[in-house]
Amino acid sequence: MSGVDDVRAPAIVLVSGDVADQLREQFWRYSREYELHIAGSCAEALRVTRSILDTGSTVALFVSDSRLPDDDVLNAFQQWRALVPTARRLVAPPYERFLVDGPALRPGLAEGKYDAYLLMPRGVRDEEFHQAVSELLSDWGSTAADPEVFAASIVAEAHDALVWAIRDYLDRMGFPNRLCSPASPEGREILARAGGTPSLPVVSVLDRTPVSASSVRDVAVALYGVPDKLDVSEVVDLAVVGAGPAGLAAAVYGSSEGLSTVVIEAEAIGGQAGSSSMIRNYLGFLRGISGMRLAQRARNQALRFGTRFFTGHDVVVLAPGRPHTLETTDGRVLARAVIVASGVRYNRLRVEPLEALVGLGVYYGAAMSTAREMSGSDAFVVGGGNSAGQAAVHLARYSRSVTILIRRPSLAETMSQYLIREIESNPRITVEPRTHVVDGGGDGHLGWLTTERLDTGERIARPAAGLYLLLGASPHCSWLPPEVALDEFGFVLTGRDVPPETWTGGLPPASLATTVPGVFAVGDVRSGSTKRVATAAGEGASVVSSVHHWLS
Repeated sequence: MSGVDDVRAPAIVLVSGDVADQLREQFWRYSREYELHIAGSCAEALRVTRSILDTGSTVALFVSDSRLPDDDVLNAFQQWRALVPTARRLVAPPYERFLVDGPALRPGLAEGKYDAYLLMPRGVRDEEFHQAVSELLSDWGSTAADPEVFAASIVAEAHDALVWAIRDYLDRMGFPNRLCSPASPEGREILARAGGTPSLPVVSVLDRTPVSASSVRDVAVALYGVPDKLDVSEVVDLAVVGAGPAGLAAAVYGSSEGLSTVVIEAEAIGGQAGSSSMIRNYLGFLRGISGMRLAQRARNQALRFGTRFFTGHDVVVLAPGRPHTLETTDGRVLARAVIVASGVRYNRLRVEPLEALVGLGVYYGAAMSTAREMSGSDAFVVGGGNSAGQAAVHLARYSRSVTILIRRPSLAETMSQYLIREIESNPRITVEPRTHVVDGGGDGHLGWLTTERLDTGERIARPAAGLYLLLGASPHCSWLPPEVALDEFGFVLTGRDVPPETWTGGLPPASLATTVPGVFAVGDVRSGSTKRVATAAGEGASVVSSVHHWLS
């Protein structure tokens, strides 16, 4: 059954032995843009799925009853996932089975064997149910499906390191994008609008004049302008440096409480968290949320209260004073209070042959924009934190295999247990402890790696199409003046951790205040912080009360 003429429309497969008609009725509203297929058993769903794939289409969502006539539902999901790893998976039992079957099935939800457990609607307009379904389809559409509507186009001869960096930036900013050959009709039209003989790559965003881009910053300037052109001539109450979770929370709470607030971000909104494919333990999002979406929602919330954002602009100097002066790559901002939320940057691997392939199969960070290119290939993730785990789970939807390499004996010390369980239950992911990368290379793109066991010294050369480096991180605060005290690793000291000789009247600064009055630090850049998204957001929210106290 199809509600669209295009046979290549993505499909929703509904599987039930005795309530198929009820499922079909509830999912009828989706038939306009998805093909609906009914199957009465696991085996029939496999046949239906293969026929869908044979037409060149794919499955966006599997919806199953909690009981199937020929197999356990979790085993069924495993079989369906082997055919379509990118599809989302939903259990929607009828009322009489919802409470009875839930306890046995919910551990599988925690292990990532399926994505949601919802009571099948018992009447019309169950919008709570359909909101959850829409979230699953939206998540699928943003990570697995090729976008049908593009907000940005990049005209380039090849997918080189700069093109990858631009696409990664646009993805993290929430701009669906495509790569066009200069010889294609779309490419020729964009080049004609650019005028003259522009150097490649040329980037066209929305209806703005296409620009030649020599860096990601050129794209950011084309999108948002430069500070000089955005009228920051007045002294603002609060300047936030960094738009990760901590900086975004500070912006929301500062501007909502009446402070004139400016946020300066060197790269993309969301910071490192913005590249996370799915954050499942953030309060209030029971089905998880991608880092990009969390960041864009926070940005829009801050904009609603009057925050102004400048992206693609590095702060190069902070000059303390009354007001403080922030010198940027394109101007300056004067602020009565400054919040340092510039976060951290991943440490370099320092294997020269691989450094030469950054952007060409070697990536620092999760690099969600490249995951689809790993289809049928072997990918490696270096790192044992939550970001590395989330990247591995996302890559496993596309790659033939994903190997996590860590120096520690296990993931238990550095990764959340829910992610460890999900990794252990995914047959495409393996973990190799006490192992690091020592060499690699390829002809213009990563083709192989050499790994070494730290305990035995054994070296193994293996094929690899992607290497994702989420190593330990270093604070991004080289722009701070010497008056701001740092710890031995370069993180910003705050509160009772600052040197006692800098205390005033025998009392330490406020808990998130630095050694410079009116300058505060939150999130990963702060010494002693917990490297979690929720913790960073909490610090960003709570620091605003200290800012108010300082301004008063």
